[in-house]
Amino acid sequence: MPNNEILICGAGIAGPALAYWLRKRGFTVTIVERAPAPRPGGQTVDLRGAGRTVIERMGLMDRARAESVDQRGLALVDAAGRTTARVPAESFGGEGIVSEIEILRGDLARLLYESTLPDTEYLFDDTVTGIAQDADGVTVAFEKAAPRRFGLVVGADGPHSVVRALAFGPEPEFVHPLGLYTAWFTATDDLDLDGWYLMHNAPGGLVASARPGRVPGEIKAGLSFRSAPIDYDRRDIAAQQVLVAERFAEVGWEAPRLLRAMRTAPDFFFDSMGQVRLDRWSRGRVALLGDAGYCATPLTGLGTSLALVGAYVLAGEIAAAKGDHRIAFRKYDEVMRPYVSQAQQLPPGGASGFAPSGRLGIRLRDLSMRQMTRWPMRNLLAAQFAKAGDIALPKYGFAAAIR
Repeated sequence: MPNNEILICGAGIAGPALAYWLRKRGFTVTIVERAPAPRPGGQTVDLRGAGRTVIERMGLMDRARAESVDQRGLALVDAAGRTTARVPAESFGGEGIVSEIEILRGDLARLLYESTLPDTEYLFDDTVTGIAQDADGVTVAFEKAAPRRFGLVVGADGPHSVVRALAFGPEPEFVHPLGLYTAWFTATDDLDLDGWYLMHNAPGGLVASARPGRVPGEIKAGLSFRSAPIDYDRRDIAAQQVLVAERFAEVGWEAPRLLRAMRTAPDFFFDSMGQVRLDRWSRGRVALLGDAGYCATPLTGLGTSLALVGAYVLAGEIAAAKGDHRIAFRKYDEVMRPYVSQAQQLPPGGASGFAPSGRLGIRLRDLSMRQMTRWPMRNLLAAQFAKAGDIALPKYGFAAAIR
C-alpha cells in the first residue's frame, strides 16, 4: 500500500482519533507531541452530534460517560451572585449550551490515546521543525529526533499549528481573530456551584466563569475579555497572569477568588480566540485536521465534534483511496467542507453576544438567555446546536478491517 507510514503532529483529540482509525486499516502511524506526556485536566468539552456517533463507533461511549462531568446547566449571575438566567442541561434534548455528555479534555484525550496502544508510536517532548516533500514522500526534521521519512504528514496540532506554518504559510494568513482572549485554569476552592456552570458578565466585555470539575472540590475557571490585538509572549505565563489580573481587578462576584487561584494553578492556559480558515486543507502530501485546519472557537461548542468527525473522515478516505493522497485529500475536503462551514457560523451576537461591552448589553444577554427555551429564541438556538449532527457519516467498512 502506498503512503503506508503516516506522521501525525499532535496528541490531543484529533491526532489519536485519526491514528485509531488508520490503524484499523493497517497503516503504520507515528504521533509527535510537544508535551512530555498526554496532557491531563483541561476544561470540559462536549460530546454531541456526529462527534458522539464517532465515539460510539470507536466503542468508547461507556467509558466516556463514566468519566463525564455532572453539570446541571448554565446559569448567569450578577455581581452579588444572584442568578439572572438559567438553561438546564436537558434543554434542547441534551445538546444545548451544556450538553448531556461533558468530559474534561484531558480525560477524553487519554481515552483516545489508550485506544491507540500498543500499535501507535509516540514521540513525546518533541516537535516538527522541517518538512521537505518530493515525489516519493516527505522528509521530516524534528527538534530532537533524527530526520525520518514518511508517506504523509497530518497536522493536528491546534490553531497555532507548526505543520501549517511549515507547509502552508504564516499564521496570520489563516487565523482570523475574534477580538477575544481567555485564560483557563483549574482551581480548588469551596466555591459552591451546586452543580451549575456559573457565568458573570461585567462591563468592558469581561466574563468570569466557574464550572464543576470531575472530582469534588475541583473548579474549572475561565476569565475572558474582549480586546484589540495584544502583543504577548505565549511562553511567559507570569506576564499573562498579570495581564489577566489587571483586566479583572475591579470585577465583582467571585472574580477576586478566581484571580487568587489563578496564580497557583498548575494548568494555566491563556490564548486568543480565532477561527482558522483555508481554501484547501492539504498541500501535496501534508493535510490539516481539527483546529489546525478549521478551528471554530469555543463559542460554537463544536470544536470536539469537528476534530472527531474530521479524523474519522480523513482516515476513511485515505483507506478508501488505498493510500493515494491525491484522491483521499480531495474527498476529505468534499465531505467535510459543508460540515465545517456550518460549524464555523458563530451563535447570535458572536463575541459581543458572549461578552457584551456595556450594562445594557449585559441586561439584553440575560433577557435572551431567559428566553432561550421559548419561541422564537428556541428555534434559532436549536438550529445552532443541530449543526453538530449535520453530516451523514460514511461507513468506510472499518468494522471488518484489521486493527
